Amino acid sequence: MTREDAFQTLIRLGQAPDDGFALFEAALACALHEDPGRDPADAEALGRHAVERLAVHLKQLGGEAALAEAMSGDLRLTGDLMTYDHPDNADLIALAQRRKGLPVMLGIVYLHAARACGLKVQGVDFPGHFLLRIETTEGLMALDPFSDGRVVLPSELTRRAMRAGLAPDLAGRPDQLMAPVSDRSVLIRLQNNLLARANAAQDWAGAERAASRRAVIAPALPALWLDVAQAREAQGILGGALEALSRTGALQGEAAMAARASRDRLRRTLN
Repeated sequence: MTREDAFQTLIRLGQAPDDGFALFEAALACALHEDPGRDPADAEALGRHAVERLAVHLKQLGGEAALAEAMSGDLRLTGDLMTYDHPDNADLIALAQRRKGLPVMLGIVYLHAARACGLKVQGVDFPGHFLLRIETTEGLMALDPFSDGRVVLPSELTRRAMRAGLAPDLAGRPDQLMAPVSDRSVLIRLQNNLLARANAAQDWAGAERAASRRAVIAPALPALWLDVAQAREAQGILGGALEALSRTGALQGEAAMAARASRDRLRRTLN
């Protein structure tokens, strides 16, 4: 698959409604868009095996325990503590080979398997550390895919939230801390990691790729094209930056003002 093929796949998948968003397929397309020409077979096999192993464990265990056994025990998926900022940690093909990744990258495999097996699992945009929530017969539970799928107790959620800078009154509200997000938002969070790292390294081509993926994954969020424009301008692709800014017409307020100012500056430069 070429980079353009992968991008066209993301455009197609991005048009789906939230409840029909193909998270695992989109994550694989993101990996191929970042580094095309690789064989996706290992990642596809990981997705199949995740579903198969979870189905086996669900015959004997509850959902939260079955997920941990299948993902961490059978598939050896775990968090990368030693090289946390390595870009492979946000890449599905690399995850299939290394079995290590960021919390949100690991969480995508958990979500894929859980969906296929009928479990009620959703992503949680927890501050500083992606988590999962699962509905069980014992109530709502938080799971940490980075820590081998273990259950996170409400008291620990509060401690983590306070360490992340949340006010005590909000940090003490597990119901708010565990608010679910869409699968589309999960994948955007993964691309946010790649975008932030590329910007920090002044890798403007990498930043453009990550920003472009976000923009087509979530076409209802025109503000995401502002980062595409910024990355293109940093590379001197001024016409491409203007084209990205042309997609922000639905913006309002400060975002609209920022887009208009950028367009005016680029037009003066081109003229």
